[in-house]
Amino acid sequence: MGWLGKLLGLEAEPHEVVSVSDENFKAEVLRSPVPVLLDVWSDGCGPCKMLEPVVMDLSRRYKGRLRVAELNVARGPKTAGKLGVTGTPTVLYFRNGHVVERVVGYRAGHYHQAFIDQELLPKAEAKAPAA
Repeated sequence: MGWLGKLLGLEAEPHEVVSVSDENFKAEVLRSPVPVLLDVWSDGCGPCKMLEPVVMDLSRRYKGRLRVAELNVARGPKTAGKLGVTGTPTVLYFRNGHVVERVVGYRAGHYHQAFIDQELLPKAEAKAPAA
């Protein structure tokens, strides 16, 4: 979308979603200094496509406080297996390198936002060292 879309406010805000594979999973997810939402998806998965705009919105909404990552099971089969992913979509929430929540199947954005606001970020921020 060009300048007209920007002028009319139709262009979406930029988002940062990290693409994860077997090779970079540890660096991007387990060693992340902030909590991580990992969206595990597969090609041809209808609910995965429905979840995509939710994930993009969460990436924009929590920029800098939450790392949002995606893992295509075809590109990260070892990681998906180690994580015990048996169906897609699966959303895994990590804090300090550990899974703290697993959501299998599609859930609307308000569900994820409530979990992030009430459980994930408050506990992560409480454990963060004082500046």
